[in-house]
Amino acid sequence: MSRMMIDCRDVPSESGCTVAIFGERDEVLRAAVAHAVDAHGHSDNPDLRDMIASGLREATAELPERGAFVQVIEFSTSRIEEFEDAVQRWSAAIGDARTARWALTGADRDQPNRYLQVVTFPDHAAAMANSEQPATGEFADQLRKLCDGDATFHNLDVHEVRTF
Repeated sequence: MSRMMIDCRDVPSESGCTVAIFGERDEVLRAAVAHAVDAHGHSDNPDLRDMIASGLREATAELPERGAFVQVIEFSTSRIEEFEDAVQRWSAAIGDARTARWALTGADRDQPNRYLQVVTFPDHAAAMANSEQPATGEFADQLRKLCDGDATFHNLDVHEVRTF
């Protein structure tokens, strides 16, 4: 089942609400109705549920905006499955303290065992808060052990985002 979302920013409101809800269709519908009643004063009725259901869309990763922070980690490993397991353990360990929004790991077609991971954060301060978490320190230690040589970190302030 595809992941769905609804975003209050898609519906103009006086409150300027920025809540976005992600999950499976029924979960999002249930949570969005509760939010509309609690935060926006709507009544829970079939019309509200139909309106919210019509606003559901397939979830996509949100692109970073100008002022966001992106870290690109360039590394080589012959143990990518172990790296992916370490990422899962880090995600579980850091829990709600995680400030990273999303990550993408790509394999270099021209250089076997070379990877680039792109991690986005709302801003540099959020990235630093993420780095200061014990779970992130443990993950960095694991990454060093799994890599064939040192990883290279590229720290980027987002200047422009363009979609095509």
